Amino acid sequence: MAGSLDTTAASQSTSLQRLHHVEKRIVHTMELAGGVMEELANGAGSRTSDVATQCREFMQSVKDIQVTLRDEIKGICEYRPYENCDYVARTAAELSVRKLESLIGQTEEMHEVVKQYRDMSSKTV
Repeated sequence: MAGSLDTTAASQSTSLQRLHHVEKRIVHTMELAGGVMEELANGAGSRTSDVATQCREFMQSVKDIQVTLRDEIKGICEYRPYENCDYVARTAAELSVRKLESLIGQTEEMHEVVKQYRDMSSKTV
């Protein structure tokens, strides 16, 4: 069970790290948008190639952010907190052990009855 908790904690940590990385990419994307706006507002005229490059980078960054966020949301929706829980298996195993103990006890009792019957039948002969 400790392994499943470690796995869950590791996946949550990884998820938080990915979201932190997305946050950094969002900041970078906003800086790109600000750079394009500055270039367009430049009184001396904007450099079309720089604006086009920054716009392409901006659009790619937005797409990357969308994909990452979509994956994270999908992962959260698929999260099953009790998926790695072994409670059902442990309970079933414990019930099986108790049934076996009861069966062994009944078998031993039957063995004693058979033994007593044989002892009685050997004395009468």
